[in-house]
Amino acid sequence: MKIIPGEVKTAKLHSLLLGSVSPRPICFASTIDADGNSNLSPFSFFNVFGAKPPILIFSPARRVRDNTIKHTLENIMATQQVVINVVSYSMVQQSSLASCEYPRGVDEFVKAGFTPVPSDMVKPFRVKESPVQLECKVLNVIETGDEGGAGNLVICEVVCMHINDDVLNEEGNIDPHKIDLVARMGGNYYCRASGDAVFEVPKPNTSLGIGIDALPEHVRKSSILTGNDLGILGNSTAIPERLPVSDKRITALNDMYKNDEAARVEGLHRYAKTLIEGGDVEKAWQALLAV
Repeated sequence: MKIIPGEVKTAKLHSLLLGSVSPRPICFASTIDADGNSNLSPFSFFNVFGAKPPILIFSPARRVRDNTIKHTLENIMATQQVVINVVSYSMVQQSSLASCEYPRGVDEFVKAGFTPVPSDMVKPFRVKESPVQLECKVLNVIETGDEGGAGNLVICEVVCMHINDDVLNEEGNIDPHKIDLVARMGGNYYCRASGDAVFEVPKPNTSLGIGIDALPEHVRKSSILTGNDLGILGNSTAIPERLPVSDKRITALNDMYKNDEAARVEGLHRYAKTLIEGGDVEKAWQALLAV
């Protein structure tokens, strides 16, 4: 499929974009209007864009169906303040309920059953049930267009951050399994960023990895090793020295396929892959160097 924006309906393009660029963190924005009435609504066009100053940007886009703007944006234009509350799994259904387009003046805190908590430095309330609440002042709003589907980039500076101690580890950092965040995908789909869905990827070596291009040819062209496997090997700072074989599995493969070189190489590659997946890259290298 090839899509040229402008050649398909906006609603279709919108759907494809949301399905492609995902999962997206959710900004649960709390605002007030000029009369002090609260509004609460989730947005998934959202992320953090700096730490000094701490900048968050989210976009209450113009509605595709009728090109109207949302109460959140109207309130921000009036007050220049917002509280961004993150959404955990335990509150995702309530947060979704708050996205209903209730008439102006209806309090989504009440409709969705959330507890409003006074902020320290801005007027909008925080959501008590949210594990992290960020009080923000609005620096700028950039309109990306005037038709349905156009974004309104709300650029915010964090002036106060509240973190529930229950989501912290012993080092005072946020534990992904404890905070148990959710993210938005396409259609009605969400994902949960905890448990088996969370995995670690070691950062590249500061002394520079050798790169996939420096791997032995039989490794680069392996039909067994995946791009991820090659990426892990390429993060090594050097190809290690081949050591005398002490691994019984390598010895067994060499003996089993001594008259079938292709099967021997495949067996060693499969063994190396298993070792890589288990985190033993050093041992995997020895299997590969035995080829």
